[in-house]
Amino acid sequence: MTTVAAYAAPAANAPLERTTIERRAVREFDVLIDIKFAGICHTDIHLVREGWGQAIFPMVPGHEIAGVVSEVGPGVTKYKVGDRVGVGCMVDSCRECENCKAGQEQHCVRGAVQTYNAIGKDGEITYGGYATHVVVDENFVVRIPDGLSLDAAAPLLCAGITTYAPLRQWGAGPGKKVAVVGLGGLGHVGVKIAHALGAEVTATRPVTRRRSRSSPALSTSSSPRCRRRWTWAPTSAC
Repeated sequence: MTTVAAYAAPAANAPLERTTIERRAVREFDVLIDIKFAGICHTDIHLVREGWGQAIFPMVPGHEIAGVVSEVGPGVTKYKVGDRVGVGCMVDSCRECENCKAGQEQHCVRGAVQTYNAIGKDGEITYGGYATHVVVDENFVVRIPDGLSLDAAAPLLCAGITTYAPLRQWGAGPGKKVAVVGLGGLGHVGVKIAHALGAEVTATRPVTRRRSRSSPALSTSSSPRCRRRWTWAPTSAC
């Protein structure tokens, strides 16, 4: 076990506090990641507030993790020390069901192990990326290209895949039109990805009781300029 600095919510609705947590020792197929940035996802807020039901405390949020490999287990073949990598919303699954074998671990019939606020197969609580380091099995780590900065890469581990997956599934690309409702954390990422795929993209406001159904829309026929989601750099905070 290794003691690392982190920020945790000690109880529901409590503000984050600087603390320390224990990370497991690097196992045969594990990689130890020096976390450089962690995206701030609205899921973090929901879970700390127990907006989706009872949660596990103390809680270290963060499932948009970008960093550098600092140690690998003896059986690791996909990564080496110094590689730039990321970790998203899950860190394990049963790996035996039909979905897992098809590369759809997020639909594991026994339930994927979430990056935080979960119990791992070893019976230990999982802690997220609001920390200086994390230990993850290599099969749940992704490589970040050298041309992509780590702070920009972090939000892609949740907001990015959440919007990219349906766009790819439904064939967004040249000759297709995509409408994005709401230009928020997910929305602005969806606009950028749809545009990069070659689709004609329109962003519009959500319809509410207090807003007219004829709300103005923003069409992006050239390169969209959108704000970046927030990221947190633990190395400067812990």
